[in-house]
Amino acid sequence: MAETILHGQLVRIEDRRITPTRVTITDGRIARLEESDEAGEGFVLPGFIDAHVHVESSMLVPSEFARLAVTHGTVATISDPHEIANVLGVPGIDFMIANGLQVPFHFYFGAPSCVPATVFETAGARIGSDEVGRLLERREVLYLSEVMDFPGVLNNDAELMRKLDHAKRVGKPIDGHAPGLHGDLAQRYIAAGISTDHECFTAEEARFKLEHGMIVQVREGSAAKNFEALIDLLHDWSHRMMLCSDDKHPDGLVEGHINLLCARAVARGIDVFKVLRAACFNPVVHYGLPVGQLRVGDPADLILVDDLRNFRVRKTFIKGALVAEDGRSLIERVPVETPNNFNASAKRTSDFEAPASTGDLLCIEALDGQLITRKKWLPATVQHGRCVADPSKDLLKIAVVNRYYDAPPAIAWITGTGLKRGAIAGSVAHDSHNIVAIGTNDEDLCAAVNLVIEHKGGISLSAGARHRVLPLPVAGIMSDADAYTVADAYSAMDREAKALGSTLGAPYMTLSFMALLVIPHLKLSDMGLFDGDAFRLID
Repeated sequence: MAETILHGQLVRIEDRRITPTRVTITDGRIARLEESDEAGEGFVLPGFIDAHVHVESSMLVPSEFARLAVTHGTVATISDPHEIANVLGVPGIDFMIANGLQVPFHFYFGAPSCVPATVFETAGARIGSDEVGRLLERREVLYLSEVMDFPGVLNNDAELMRKLDHAKRVGKPIDGHAPGLHGDLAQRYIAAGISTDHECFTAEEARFKLEHGMIVQVREGSAAKNFEALIDLLHDWSHRMMLCSDDKHPDGLVEGHINLLCARAVARGIDVFKVLRAACFNPVVHYGLPVGQLRVGDPADLILVDDLRNFRVRKTFIKGALVAEDGRSLIERVPVETPNNFNASAKRTSDFEAPASTGDLLCIEALDGQLITRKKWLPATVQHGRCVADPSKDLLKIAVVNRYYDAPPAIAWITGTGLKRGAIAGSVAHDSHNIVAIGTNDEDLCAAVNLVIEHKGGISLSAGARHRVLPLPVAGIMSDADAYTVADAYSAMDREAKALGSTLGAPYMTLSFMALLVIPHLKLSDMGLFDGDAFRLID
């Protein structure tokens, strides 16, 4: 009978008490909690939970994501696998579940509700309501993933309503996604049975949704950062809020996870028990997770931290197993398969040319730290009868290339990235994961796209004779390499993109959202420019 004993200050979140306690772990469960006179090694907490994340966006498979996350005290994730589902369908979800089960970590996956996300883009798969129903009947699938098609909800789209009905039939929660939705429209969306939203970007929007029964997930990822706008609501709404990353690139995951959000919230003056309720407790209650909460008989899913200010993690236990200690992951690597769906062939520079225009150009304006974009008009620059990018006025060309079959690239214009030379590209392009690229000239734009095609997935950079690529052979969106190796390689790509002039905090993460049609206001799919307000393709 395996037994581990910890001495520490036990943090009882529900009771709002901290007591010196001797914790006895036997065969993976908490066998005894005995109050003690010993101060102990630190503070014993339930493990942190990321309440909404797409593991794929870390560019790591689940087993490698876990190896990094546990070093920061994360023991569980609520994971929406719709990124790989858009590429591979249900077999992609099967891959995520199977790979995650190979390591000591709690991955809780959802059934994707919107694959493809819209009819205005080409995805690699389609998951209908019957398939969603079958997924929701599986014990590994705990909820219906974010319902991004809020127009479909508001218009009572029959196929979408069947997906919601399946979740209600089996009694599993329904996650939301309704950026900017307010007033009567938001109330109708909530009334459909949708219980959460991680897309609030103002306190007013979040407060309205909280007041009308929703749970708000405070998101702070590599691109979308809403912590500052929303976190003060935790003072009054700690019972209805959670913390999440949504999308976390590998270099950011090396630095920290939910632990960093807890430290920032406490430094802001928010009561530590309210912070920990959002980080450790509320997801367990809402999703019905079998994650331990420091009660006798619970699985020993817990962490030991130095203090309740910085939350530096000394040890992480999952089901009683020590999986991380002093920043070092103790989870071993496992073999990784590389399923994929990538059929595009190399492009020519002429494929990216744009005809001359006498008027102003409608541009996507990228906003640092946000998924939303703005519409902006800039005067065209014409050379040799063609419209060309003009870095001097931050007018760049953006292209989306279908990766599932050969088709002409969709071309549009973008500003706000700051790129001064060269081009960047990637097949991480939410949600259909076609190739998205931004360039200061057609030659580099084409070269960057072709690097991604050559490797059947990856992120790339091209500037004259300089070419760089980070291959992503798993569905074209994840690496099969060691987590730390991927993080280092990604950091190098990030630095090089910034050396080309990009002023964005995370150039490749922002790039990946320029094809995400369900986030306003202007985006580009492989079918063309998309107006997120009118929810239609435009000329």
